[in-house]
Amino acid sequence: MKNSFFLFRIAFLRSILMSVFFLQIGIWVRNFAVLMFVLKETNNDAFAVTMISVAQYAPMFLFSFIGGTLADRWKPKKTMVICDMLSSLFVLLVLVTLKIGIWEIVYVVTLASSILSQFSQPSTMKLYKRHVPSDKLQSALAMFQTLQSMFMIIGPAVGAYVYERFGIFVSLAITSLMFLFSSLALSTIPRDEEEVIRSTNHSMFRDVMDGFRYILYKPELKIMGACYMFAGLAVGMIQPLAVFVIMEKLFLPKESVMYLMVASGVSTLLGSVLVMLLRNRITPQKLLVLGMLVDSISLIVIGFSESVMLTFTAQIVYGLFQPMIHIGISAIIVSTTGQEYLGRVNGFLNPLFMGMMVLMMCVSGWLKDLLSITSIYIFAGLLFFTGMSTVLPLLQNNLASKKETQTTT
Repeated sequence: MKNSFFLFRIAFLRSILMSVFFLQIGIWVRNFAVLMFVLKETNNDAFAVTMISVAQYAPMFLFSFIGGTLADRWKPKKTMVICDMLSSLFVLLVLVTLKIGIWEIVYVVTLASSILSQFSQPSTMKLYKRHVPSDKLQSALAMFQTLQSMFMIIGPAVGAYVYERFGIFVSLAITSLMFLFSSLALSTIPRDEEEVIRSTNHSMFRDVMDGFRYILYKPELKIMGACYMFAGLAVGMIQPLAVFVIMEKLFLPKESVMYLMVASGVSTLLGSVLVMLLRNRITPQKLLVLGMLVDSISLIVIGFSESVMLTFTAQIVYGLFQPMIHIGISAIIVSTTGQEYLGRVNGFLNPLFMGMMVLMMCVSGWLKDLLSITSIYIFAGLLFFTGMSTVLPLLQNNLASKKETQTTT
């Protein structure tokens, strides 16, 4: 508990959590408003709905390298404030255009926000490294994850209520206001330090290549990239298929998948809180290994299970340990990467998880027709286990260095 109070004394962390709070409200209101509005305007056209996801995810692959590179060149606080202000402005421009009657413009809201986030997200990690003491980093990242997990549960309800109650115009106005509030919260972060801003005398291409070489040079970062890939493949493989577990393994009505998702969401929130409470009792390396191992076993159990109680228990355990993977990877990346490379490293590695997840989501339906649900969940569990295996050398090195330190003292 003392650790939590200490964290709230860090001005940066108070500002960033307030910013995330406003951003999450804006994002969920925007997501549901755009989804419901497009469904209404296109008479439930599947292609039109798919294009929302394209607008949301495509910038992650097209702009992440650029955003990460520029994050190492620009002042992080200023970058984040400007990005949120531009997001707010874009939503207002869309509102004006929507009044004219061009409904397709709503795609721009999602697209613009997604593009700008590729510039602001790497800057966030740079500020974490600068303002949060290394021994408090894991708890600080857990706080960040806890807030996001909370909105995974309440966000859909908030977004749906606002749209159903007020419609598209008020929903987008609220989105714009939340993005503006986020930029105001970020403006209270301590000023950027002039001495850490990189020289920009050489080309951006050289910066990009330097970033790639840095990742290849650091074994820890290569391992984190592999973890992101295996975790993304596993999550993407099972995420669209939960409803078939309900129908084909448990023989329950498809609507029951809602209860499985709620159980998973609540346990993910509790998992984030658990990591925060563990504080320095467990290293990020152990956290990552534990999360991937337990999630591997949980998915295999779900694959074999035909018991409602066992399946729900395994899903809850899966959600409980899921934050350990993301927090563990983030903590290792931030702690082992030099300040001058942190933007590029995040810009290069973060899309690996999302890219692999989206790829597997695209083929999961085909895999479902080719294989059984049991086989898919077992394979997803083995992917997590393989990812865990790649981290073991890192864990062994960490234990060896601790023994060496104890021997020296």
